Amino acid sequence: MTDNELRQEILRLKNEKNAVILGHYYQRHEIQDLSDYIGDSLALAQKAQEATADIIVFCGVHFMAETAKILNPQCKVLLPDMEASCSLAESCKAEDFAKFKAEHPDHMVISYVNCSAEIKALSDLVCTSGNAEKLVRSLPENQKIIFAPDRNLGGYINSVTGRQMLLWNGVCTVHDAMQAESVLQLKADNPDAPVIAHPECNPALLEVADFVGSTKAMLNFIKASSSKRFIVATETGILYEMKRENPDKEFITLRDNKSCACDDCAYMKLNTLEKLYKCLRDEQPEILMSDEMIEAAKRPIVRMLDMSKQLGIIK
Repeated sequence: MTDNELRQEILRLKNEKNAVILGHYYQRHEIQDLSDYIGDSLALAQKAQEATADIIVFCGVHFMAETAKILNPQCKVLLPDMEASCSLAESCKAEDFAKFKAEHPDHMVISYVNCSAEIKALSDLVCTSGNAEKLVRSLPENQKIIFAPDRNLGGYINSVTGRQMLLWNGVCTVHDAMQAESVLQLKADNPDAPVIAHPECNPALLEVADFVGSTKAMLNFIKASSSKRFIVATETGILYEMKRENPDKEFITLRDNKSCACDDCAYMKLNTLEKLYKCLRDEQPEILMSDEMIEAAKRPIVRMLDMSKQLGIIK
């Protein structure tokens, strides 16, 4: 089938099966175009919780689809490609983390949503890059905290809050590979363009950024800014939404520096139109989890959503 025929079939099957398509900002642009909701991890978690469809098709990576199943267990949750993993989630294995947690029994555990259901089940609170700072600030200053799995996000939160959270040594290989030297060269060539970066980037890069924030926060920053050009240090999928919302503005990526082509997540790009079509047609691959795991992993996620509403982060 042609791409246009695939689109038509996807829309037909979606309506026929009462399905909703949730898409992350890092997905291919043709997937974003077909999604009922596009967002970052926090927004999509909220949409998954609220969904009334019979089927949720999650166009993202595995831990995101797991989160949708945890929050809406009565729904059938599908992931177009079950191999769509996450380097950050893979960096934190449940058996290893359980031992680490046991060595620090006086610490509460905050896990970044980019982790497996097993890690969430070992956590007291889940966060996203969009709400991590406010959630941490809301906790008592004397509360000892383990933050997992992203040492870069955790280190950034420590730097802006003055906390001394104990960090698990995991990274997103895409964001961590982006180099401050490449950004500084682009900045020298484009002095009128502020640098905006995701907090999963390494500390050296964050030091030279003009704005650090989640994907949604970056979109909001661009909208509100009088600048017409931006240097963007995050996964390239977000450029589609940036350009759609701001057609009069220019976006410079690290790949514009010929020494770096490191800003694509291969996992995020595994989902395609053909896989989305087959996923809806066959209702496979399906996310399956035990009731016990769903209940254990759900508690810290619901706590995050409840606290986010209390703090005014989400409505």
